[in-house]
Amino acid sequence: MNTQATFRLGFKRYRISVQNEILSGLTVALALVPEALAFSFVAGVEPLVGLYAAFMVGLLAAIFGGRPGMISGATGAMAVVMVSLVALHGVEYLFAAVVLTGILQILAGVFRLGKFIRIVPYPVMLGFVNGLAIVIFLAQLQHFQIDADGVKQWMGSQALLVFSGLVALTMAIIHFLPKITRAIPASLAAIVVVSLLVIGFSIDTKTVGDLASIKGGLPQFHIPDVAFTWATLKIIFPYAVILAAIGLIESLLTLSLIDEVTDTRGSSNRECVGQGIANTATGLFGGMGGCAMIGQSMINVNSGGRKRLSGIAAALFLLSFILFASDLIERIPMVALVGVMFMVVLGTFEWSSVRIFKKIPRHDFFVLVLVSSVTVVTDLAVAVIVGVIVSALVFAWEHAKHIHAKTYINEHGSKVYELVGPLFFGSVKNFHDLFSPADDPADVIIEFQQSRVTDHSAIEAIDSLAVRYIRRGKKLHLRYLSDDCKLLLDKAGDLVEVNRLEDPTYHVADDKLD
Repeated sequence: MNTQATFRLGFKRYRISVQNEILSGLTVALALVPEALAFSFVAGVEPLVGLYAAFMVGLLAAIFGGRPGMISGATGAMAVVMVSLVALHGVEYLFAAVVLTGILQILAGVFRLGKFIRIVPYPVMLGFVNGLAIVIFLAQLQHFQIDADGVKQWMGSQALLVFSGLVALTMAIIHFLPKITRAIPASLAAIVVVSLLVIGFSIDTKTVGDLASIKGGLPQFHIPDVAFTWATLKIIFPYAVILAAIGLIESLLTLSLIDEVTDTRGSSNRECVGQGIANTATGLFGGMGGCAMIGQSMINVNSGGRKRLSGIAAALFLLSFILFASDLIERIPMVALVGVMFMVVLGTFEWSSVRIFKKIPRHDFFVLVLVSSVTVVTDLAVAVIVGVIVSALVFAWEHAKHIHAKTYINEHGSKVYELVGPLFFGSVKNFHDLFSPADDPADVIIEFQQSRVTDHSAIEAIDSLAVRYIRRGKKLHLRYLSDDCKLLLDKAGDLVEVNRLEDPTYHVADDKLD
């Protein structure tokens, strides 16, 4: 193949890639509108506050974040925290809290705290994904309801049948179109086809405009109108910490999910900084802040968006809707967007977790269900924290049962305990049960060749065991300690000393063998 042909092929691939990114961004932007409006209502702020957040956070996180192809914007997980701050102190305090949230997130990235997302166990990840899929599904059910004299009730049978049928049509297009062509994102094609069908046949159904008007101007730079005092900081700081934590947890877990889907790897620390920049700027431009959105990220990835361009395009399309195309966007029927979100639910939920529940340990399945349930009932941050804690406790319980010892009498008449398994807070009781100071000979050796001293509880266990032997006039020696175990014991100071056999003040001796 000559140089000219190679260039043409490369340019064609580049053009197709750019086309896919832009069309994917347009699809995401259309799905962002009702989400931003809904979350602004949840937070108790004006619709444009949510739309500006979706634009600013989406744009800046796409540029500076650590996961190309991931979509960020206003989210419900953060909105539910904001509502009490807005109700008690007003929207200006919210803007100040969002700015502080961004600063805290930047610091998290600078100090490389993003790596701690690695401690989230896989069952917690599955629970997070499944729980969020259920939350997205439940959020769509409100569109099957109407407001009758301030009371939400289900649509009448005919209206419900029409609405459900159009949702089903949207889902069918998204499912079957890729089998025919991938020239245009299936979600975008479904939105366009269903919208034209509804408008062309004058079908009476809910539209985006029924939620609120999206018409507005450019976001304006605005320093939050609050007193820069210690009293203000005491009000906004707790909210900022919670918002920063929720935003980073949801963003980093979504990053991990997109990594898995695309078989690539993003940068968690860079994502922390990117989210921080986005929220800091958003608070200074009258937005409610936000984080990564798993639903929109999945729409983007499934529509072919893999680069930063798709996220940038989504944000710019959203801004153009606000500035120039509000009347057109407000005519889009909600059935199309609900259908798109239902397909996101089907694609997000880990169906394999249902099939393998009999093949994985029961405690892992329990954690999976627990995290899913807590995500639905409370919020994502609480669910993940609960899941990590429960997983850690289960891990400790399981490993606490693994400690045991092999015993024998050596040629010098000393009884040797070959300890097997980790010595830590969870295994302390089992450790004590291994020894019989009253029955043992005058000289006892504990070998740590197949064990590790891991924490303060382990040090105390060794020390108290030594006391039991000393009270009976017997000696206790430790040997084959690893370097890290020796360091841990040395750092204990007066709690235990391992290197001074001649000092009666100290209880434990350490035999350093050649």
